[in-house]
Amino acid sequence: MATFRELHFADTPLLLPNAWDLGSALAFADAGFAAIGTTSFGVAASAGRPDGDGSGQAATAVLAAQLCRLPVYVTVDIEDGYSNDPAEVAEFVAELAELGVAGVNMEDSVAGHLVDAAAFADKVAAVKRRAPGVFINARVDNFWFDEQATVDAVLLRARAYADAGADGIFVPGVAEAEDIRGITAGTPLPVNVLAHPTLTVAQLAELGVRRVSSGSLPYRAAVDAALNSVVALRDGRQPPAATPYWQMQGRLAAFSRGTAGRP
Repeated sequence: MATFRELHFADTPLLLPNAWDLGSALAFADAGFAAIGTTSFGVAASAGRPDGDGSGQAATAVLAAQLCRLPVYVTVDIEDGYSNDPAEVAEFVAELAELGVAGVNMEDSVAGHLVDAAAFADKVAAVKRRAPGVFINARVDNFWFDEQATVDAVLLRARAYADAGADGIFVPGVAEAEDIRGITAGTPLPVNVLAHPTLTVAQLAELGVRRVSSGSLPYRAAVDAALNSVVALRDGRQPPAATPYWQMQGRLAAFSRGTAGRP
């Protein structure tokens, strides 16, 4: 079986579904995905908190422990690492690694603004020293927050993070094909983008993308589907079909028995 790192250099991009709880992760694993990520938005929203406010560390660790019992690779969204102290971030990632986590996403922004690139690089370096086996996906948020949103500015940060030990670069929010191509051509690290509203995974691959994340899309789509199902009942229409109760119950029973193995 390919390692988590090797999945980033396969013939097709690694398509990563992002789970917000055990139930969603079980469904993704049952569908055959080799790796599952978490979504900080979904985890935070499930607890009634906004994304990125730093309150999700405990819930993220609990979810990671559950997901690491599944027969998939797990990569965890840890926002900015939940601390400004590189040593504290590194210690948290080391704890995740002990659980079996294969990778982490770390973002170079706080409260909707980019942080100093050198300070973020220090976090990356600290994590790599403390947990060298963890795949660090360094998130570059220029396009996400429309702040210095140019290819050159992204690549400047990406090079600093690569030098610090990052294993991949994540550029959410980049939408134009030529910008995506410029970023992938400008770094030797595998580039991760969010699922694109118009470009398919195959088309993103042609632009050099090596990993495509669903991000919070499944969570938001699930909330929409839940609403649509009860609105249909209220309006006298047939509700949409759903996975049978007993099938989901079987997944949970198998999980509780511990019959799933690690990759």
